[in-house]
Amino acid sequence: MRKIEHIEQQIRELSASEFSELRDWVLEQDWGAWDLQIETDARSSKLDKLIADGQADYSTGRTRPL
Repeated sequence: MRKIEHIEQQIRELSASEFSELRDWVLEQDWGAWDLQIETDARSSKLDKLIADGQADYSTGRTRPL
């Protein structure tokens, strides 16, 4: 049995409250990884073009209030 299959089986055996706890933990891990990726991209200037495009759209009136 592959490692992931073993983990999947273990997850199926969790109670509802244990599953909820695991889900919350996985989501926190995922959001943490996302935050780190955004920070890394921002420091490396990968987001500069998106920011410039957004500012250009705003200054030319091609945006609307949310």
